Amino acid sequence: MSNKLTAMDLYLEPADTRRLASLCGPFDDNIKQIERRIGVEISYRNNHFRIVGQPQGCLSATQLLKTLYVETAPVKGNLPDLDPEQVHIAIQETVSLEADADSEQPKEHFIKTRKGVIKPRNPNQTQYVSNIVRHDISFGIGPAGTGKTYLAVAAAVDALERQEVRRILLTRPAVEAGEKLGFLPGDLSQKVDPYLRPLYDALFEMLGFEKVERLIEKSVIEIAPLAYMRGRTLNDAFIILDESQNTTVEQMKMFLTRIGFNSKAVITGDITQIDLPKHVKSGLRHCIEVLSEVDEISFNFFQSKDVVRHPVVARIVEAYEKHEQLEQAAKAAKERAREQRESVTETNHHES
Repeated sequence: MSNKLTAMDLYLEPADTRRLASLCGPFDDNIKQIERRIGVEISYRNNHFRIVGQPQGCLSATQLLKTLYVETAPVKGNLPDLDPEQVHIAIQETVSLEADADSEQPKEHFIKTRKGVIKPRNPNQTQYVSNIVRHDISFGIGPAGTGKTYLAVAAAVDALERQEVRRILLTRPAVEAGEKLGFLPGDLSQKVDPYLRPLYDALFEMLGFEKVERLIEKSVIEIAPLAYMRGRTLNDAFIILDESQNTTVEQMKMFLTRIGFNSKAVITGDITQIDLPKHVKSGLRHCIEVLSEVDEISFNFFQSKDVVRHPVVARIVEAYEKHEQLEQAAKAAKERAREQRESVTETNHHES
């Protein structure tokens, strides 16, 4: 890449002082975030912005400023404030598009819900949604914050409202982090609800509290622990198994064999956060080994770069991944040293 810097001028119209203040953020925080992530320098006076950096970086920053300025436009007389998450997501979309500009992209699918149109925010999310649409069984595997469960619930709501399925069934293992259900107070419903709360929250956001309650009463939406799936055949349903890394091999096989005609299943999980006892193999890990060659099933693997929460979440995930790699390398080196010592001992024994 050339080290030659270029400068680009941008004039944002209309020159609205309040909108420009919203764009730049308090103490120019939004501008600083763009500079840091894109690798450019931005100076401005009123509505005149000057961007200095590599040519591609200047183009990206210019487009970002234009896009974000549109977001500051008044809505029904109210002036929205740009929050750091909006800026982070816009930057992430720009960086992802640059990185994958020369690669073949899957067809982009937009998910329509009560909240509005939900659009995948990076190439991996686009591939994930595309696979959900095209496959009867899809796996979403990766760290927290990559949109695995949220997009799956959105796709389920979209399928229900377009009458592609007659019901939605959301399930997850009811035992996590070593805490048994008996440890919790209350009846079964009260014991199970805290584990299923993320699924409720996604539904409430997309459909509204009252509609979700009505659909649950009519059994159009069912949220239940995984144990309730045994012995059932699920036809005309969109089924989501969340936190699947905490299923056993037997539970995962049981779940996958429940899927009936005109049904779609999405299984999400993070194999780096398995809470099963050490001697119990994760059903999700086993699936990756056993079903990877089945064409009708899609596997989507997310990475830390796909995290769409606060930027520090991605850095936390990366730090843990790096630490685990170092631990594995140290363990492997220790094992090699042990084998070498045993080999030398055995050789000396034969010589003597």
